[in-house]
Amino acid sequence: MSAEEHPQSNPLIPKQSRTPYHISGKPEKQDLVDEYKGKNLDALRTPALIIDRAVFARNCAKMHEHAKALGARFRAHVKSHKTPEGTRLQLLSSADETHSIVVSTVMEVCEVFRAGLMADGTVKDVLYGLPMAPNKIADLSALTDELSAVGAAMRILIDHPDQVKVIEAWESTKANNRKWSVFIKVDCGSQRAGLKPESPAFKHLVQSVLGSPSVSLYGFYTHAGNSYASTSFAEASEFLLAEVNAVNAAAGLALSIIEGTPGLQELSEPFVLSVGATPTAHAATEELKPRIEAGLKGVLELHAGNYPLLDLQQLNTGLITHSDIAQRVLATVTSYYPGRGEDGSDEAMCDAGALAMSKDTGPRPGYGDITGKPWRLSRVAQEHGILTMMSPASFELGPLQGDGSLKLGDMVQIVGQHACLILAGYPWYYVVDSDMNDANVVVDVWVPWKGW
Repeated sequence: MSAEEHPQSNPLIPKQSRTPYHISGKPEKQDLVDEYKGKNLDALRTPALIIDRAVFARNCAKMHEHAKALGARFRAHVKSHKTPEGTRLQLLSSADETHSIVVSTVMEVCEVFRAGLMADGTVKDVLYGLPMAPNKIADLSALTDELSAVGAAMRILIDHPDQVKVIEAWESTKANNRKWSVFIKVDCGSQRAGLKPESPAFKHLVQSVLGSPSVSLYGFYTHAGNSYASTSFAEASEFLLAEVNAVNAAAGLALSIIEGTPGLQELSEPFVLSVGATPTAHAATEELKPRIEAGLKGVLELHAGNYPLLDLQQLNTGLITHSDIAQRVLATVTSYYPGRGEDGSDEAMCDAGALAMSKDTGPRPGYGDITGKPWRLSRVAQEHGILTMMSPASFELGPLQGDGSLKLGDMVQIVGQHACLILAGYPWYYVVDSDMNDANVVVDVWVPWKGW
């Protein structure tokens, strides 16, 4: 038996887990399309997740325009929707095209492959966007081989020198060695993953990568998750500049190490400097290009993930409007309570709770706002939520429908705080298209990938 079959024979390689993609059951798309296509939204069982395909597609085109304005490549993160249909729209828009994606789970790589997105050339470059866990190296190694066979590249993210040691130990068990293509994760201030480029630990990591026979340094990757706190274009722009400065400093350090260390192989291609989060990507403009290009020590790449869908968190940045939001949750008013609010206002109950909306919050109060009605989802339990009346001044998801009142049996559409977590609660999404005659009619059903 080889070490690949029994990797625990090497102390650096723990027992391997496997992605059960071959037994990961999910609903059949065609069955769902046959059942729901052509039905009005009022015929759906609630809660239901609705995506407006026309808005989703426009958002994808806008992001391609942002990347072009910045003079950057674009890499689409697919973890928000986890569907082949959404991935195609992200990569092939009316404005431009790209063939590079980021994923958050190994299952997503497997499903992108199974969907034929690599075989037909839609996806040519995949980054597994979490620092590599040692018990997933067998899966990632096998996927690298599968992707290579159809002309696609697999890249991983690292932020610790022990990850380099695990890769080297893995490769030492194989007859035919490869060099793993890696991004080094840079912390630009969010303290979620990665290392600060000015830290001694970062320099040690770069030296470990550059001196490894099993790793090829593709570039540097950062994500300003803290940019979600932006409330203006100016604030988001500063976060974007901080991202660029962080990866540029990292690249400068690597170049100085290469220059000052005899025997290190010189670069055959410039480093890829990958930056982005949905708020900072929305701040990418041609006006910022001169400030970003000056002294750039590599090729700039922009990445983002939430942008096709959007939500209340993104609305609060001031960089989008309510008409840009492509997703919402359809819910039914299940009861009504006149005068029950603390100020004597009315309250209502709906059938969308924590599992339908997530418990993510944001700068705005509550868990979601109703479109066209001055009501907010203020409290949630597992399967139900409490709707409370909003002040007219805080209502943004207009225009107002009727007199704004609710009654038992009404179906309402709720825009939640964080689309990525909301979508994770649904086995499928009902797709409408506002560019067609009736935006309340189901035109397709998307089935997301599930699992890790």
